[in-house]
Amino acid sequence: MDLREKASRLPPLPGVYLYKGDGGQVLYVGKAKNLHNRVRSYFAEDKLAEAKTGTLIQEAREVEYILVDNEKEALALENNLIKQWKPRFNVLLRDDKTYPYIKLTHEKYPRVYVTRRVTKDGSTYYGPYFPGNLAYRLVHFIHRFFQVPSCKVDLTRRHPQPCLQYHIHGCRGPCVEGLTSDEEYARAIRQVRLLLEGRHKDLIAELRGHMEQASDQMRFEQAAVLRDVIATVEEVDQRQKMAAAEGEDTDIFGFYAEPPLVAANVFHLRNGRIVDRREFFWEDQAEFDPAEFCSAFLKQFYLDQPYIPALVHVPLDFEDREALEELLGEKRGRKVEIHTPQRGQKKALLELAATNAKHLFDQRFRVMKPSSQAIQGALQELLNLPEPPRCIECFDVSHTQGEEKVASMVVWEDGRMKRSGYRKFIIREVEGNDDFACMREVIRRRYARLREEGRPMPGLVLVDGGVGQLHAAAEALEGLGITDQPLASIAKREEWIYVYGQEEEPVVLDRFSPVLHLIESVRDEAHRFAVTFHRSRRDARRIGSELEQIPGIGPKTVRKLLERLGSAAGVRRASLEELTAAAGPAAARKVHEHYRGPASEGEPLDKRRNTTI
Repeated sequence: MDLREKASRLPPLPGVYLYKGDGGQVLYVGKAKNLHNRVRSYFAEDKLAEAKTGTLIQEAREVEYILVDNEKEALALENNLIKQWKPRFNVLLRDDKTYPYIKLTHEKYPRVYVTRRVTKDGSTYYGPYFPGNLAYRLVHFIHRFFQVPSCKVDLTRRHPQPCLQYHIHGCRGPCVEGLTSDEEYARAIRQVRLLLEGRHKDLIAELRGHMEQASDQMRFEQAAVLRDVIATVEEVDQRQKMAAAEGEDTDIFGFYAEPPLVAANVFHLRNGRIVDRREFFWEDQAEFDPAEFCSAFLKQFYLDQPYIPALVHVPLDFEDREALEELLGEKRGRKVEIHTPQRGQKKALLELAATNAKHLFDQRFRVMKPSSQAIQGALQELLNLPEPPRCIECFDVSHTQGEEKVASMVVWEDGRMKRSGYRKFIIREVEGNDDFACMREVIRRRYARLREEGRPMPGLVLVDGGVGQLHAAAEALEGLGITDQPLASIAKREEWIYVYGQEEEPVVLDRFSPVLHLIESVRDEAHRFAVTFHRSRRDARRIGSELEQIPGIGPKTVRKLLERLGSAAGVRRASLEELTAAAGPAAARKVHEHYRGPASEGEPLDKRRNTTI
């Protein structure tokens, strides 16, 4: 039975269909209110003439289907199957970033974390937060005022002494007996929940009661801290009230296509204001149908997201819009509307999203070099840094099986490499082949000196390597008492970026990303600088050992030759006159004869100089 006949036998019911190729590979997943009509339509002459459909049917060997009760179920199942199989004929959403949530863990002593992955682990998740660094600011506020930590200490057992976070007042110390009580910790967690749930009035009332109690008991320092917390929460509450009067939460989509290349832009309006945007790119949309693209984009964008806004504005209508509205409304618990505005401010915002999509297309695919400020802003956003990094210091370690261990540091500042800031390090304290120990030594030496000299820290410390190198650098900084330094690493091969404190969620950028290009170029420069230094020392050691084998040549003479002539190659190329200037006539003649044999009587000096081996 051929594929056309199989398609004609599908039932006229709602469901999902899968085209499969050789070996059962899923080529395409689609959904339909009527499977019989939809799948048969692929064999119409006008459809087969399309490049995408014609190629799909030519490669397909099988068509399978799954029946469901209605179109909404078909939408959800289609999205899950696309996510599972990633068929190459579907529009696949490749997100350049995800937004963070705040995770409050479910354990005896709950902790707070910023995460970009929501899982069913019993924890409570709040968010997403726009812009991304808002989540980190909130968690910092929770550390500072409620002293609920983000540590990785095992809290199921008691420890003899607290960690650094307790000493800098970022944790109540539940890991050490006697530092806090279960009642005090539970009260702090209750207050954190009130803050994250937006129940600011209840939180303020509770904090005010504790403040008055502390004042009555003459614990004035604690009362002052609570007063400051109340003031901050009141300010946040007032800002949210002002913003809430400005409009519904809305997402606005725009795209620009020059098939097979497509760029899309999404504006996030929260409380009536644009708070952030997201960028998406495709390189494989040879057959670009705007309505099909818009439908596929929205389904993949929202059906896996915990938060869905009340309004979604899109540039054009599409076939299954009403079913998607109903499904998203059920998921949200309230009505969701998908509109194509035709006039007014909403239409203007839709056009602005399209204009931004065109600019993104040009920037990505026409190789426009972004400005230094744009790169710094993108770095801050993608790596969740406290501020745009004007300066990056990058480190790499180089050695040969533990021999001649050296390290390099290169500096990127305000858009260019700053060669005057480069530094070389000879590893002195590490025995054997231990890259992590080498990284700890060089980071400690660099920033101990910076601190002694009173010079500012860089906006970002970058190390070449994976999580192990990252943790080695973090240990060195913490040993110096530096706990707030932005720190990241870039792992070879995968080119994943690990940010300290977020190691479980590496930043994965696509190959066109200007941020990835920058980080790779800085890392490659550090590697080049380290390898060059290592090779020069290795060559110097080899030629030094070789020179010491010459009868009458000792270590001091070797040092003089290398200091004057620079390298092994320089010694080999040197004329008798140059060797004499470096080490004296007796030593010079011995070295010269070792490499070139005895000079003939009366041979001109310039001839001897031009002789090489």
